[in-house]
Amino acid sequence: MPLTTYWAEHAWMGAHVEPGVLIEVRDGLITAVRAGDGPPPPGAEVLRGLTLPGLANAHSHAFHRALRGTVQVGAGTFWTWREVMYQIASRLTPDSYHALARAVYAEMALAGVTAVGEFHYLHHGPDGTPYANPNAMGEALIAAAADAGIRITLLDTAYLHGGLSRAGYQPLTGPQLRFGDGTADRWHERWSRLKGREHARIGAAIHSVRAFSDTDGYERFAQYTEGVPVHIHLSEQPAENEACVAVHGCTPTELLARSGFWKPTVTAVHATHLTDGDIGVLGGAGAGICMCPTTERDLADGIGPALALQRAGCPLSLGSDSHAVIDLLEEARALELDERLRTRTRGHWTAAALLRAAAEDGHASLGWPEAGRLEAGALADFTTVSLTSVRTAGPVPRLAAETAVFAATAADVRETVVGGRRVVRAGEHTLVPDVPGALASAIAALRE
Repeated sequence: MPLTTYWAEHAWMGAHVEPGVLIEVRDGLITAVRAGDGPPPPGAEVLRGLTLPGLANAHSHAFHRALRGTVQVGAGTFWTWREVMYQIASRLTPDSYHALARAVYAEMALAGVTAVGEFHYLHHGPDGTPYANPNAMGEALIAAAADAGIRITLLDTAYLHGGLSRAGYQPLTGPQLRFGDGTADRWHERWSRLKGREHARIGAAIHSVRAFSDTDGYERFAQYTEGVPVHIHLSEQPAENEACVAVHGCTPTELLARSGFWKPTVTAVHATHLTDGDIGVLGGAGAGICMCPTTERDLADGIGPALALQRAGCPLSLGSDSHAVIDLLEEARALELDERLRTRTRGHWTAAALLRAAAEDGHASLGWPEAGRLEAGALADFTTVSLTSVRTAGPVPRLAAETAVFAATAADVRETVVGGRRVVRAGEHTLVPDVPGALASAIAALRE
């Protein structure tokens, strides 16, 4: 493929902002990065604003996007919200899920996201009967990401039980029937048929200790998934912890530690309600933590101990989870601002640290360690944030990273490049021309 040259008006180099940066791209990779080259040379693709490494949305449930607005009526808890979510889950087919996910992933591209971790558990038909292709729903998501021009890690999820109470594990019922494969071995048989693509990698997940038990085989699951990224919802709600202690005599973190589950390739999502001992276990194992501050606030989950976890040795990543909004800059900002509310002090993370969570460490948690940096040899995935909008105008360019993290929103993203291809140009998606229309159409079809 021919060499493509991008000229970034300003670029984030990992520790500071540089003006006039040339980024040379061939075969989807950055081949050279040169700073201080002055005005754009003839033929260069011009990126006006602050160019950042592409953002990684490390935790997504694409179908939750259909809940936006709907679940903001009235009061309730995570558990009442879940019942509304199940109604949407019961209506999706491979075709309708492809249409919705394509639009959702296009929205992500417009927000500067170049890779998504899709925590996928809608495996079968509404009554639990497998499709003729048992991975039809997962394949729909992989195709949707390609159509929207972004990378995906399909975190195909083992979901074997309907919940955990003091009385023990409950069977899957109602809308949950489509989540389950019956046993961990049958999950593995189906999962093994999934194949990666240039834009897609196959990871794995356990939904939670509510949906998978020690008798299902945590150790066997770990053997099945050796070497791939593994994610799990952890201690999102106090009720999960209370039930686990009642049944197993320990916290979910401790239960998983018994089987050697925690390791650097494993990411705990939310990790909101942890003991000091839990934090030590996770940090000692170098497990990743994916925080989803907007969803955690929206569902009244609480504020997780992100700072303590990072200090213990856990790299942080970020996700938009329920897609109440899709804005990784907001998620990064919220991580710091939530910690300020908890501690009543400021400045726990620098803009550089928050951008690392949103980009490099997020990609690593999804099995894309070659992404998330503007350097030779990295994937040519990057995004550009306007510095001239009503939110970002005014600060001097050397503070562009602070401006992006603490003032910009997804609406300020002007360009997104994935594998050297311009997926968003001047704020418009190049592959999905009418993203709002695609979203509205896909969501309306689920209400019919």
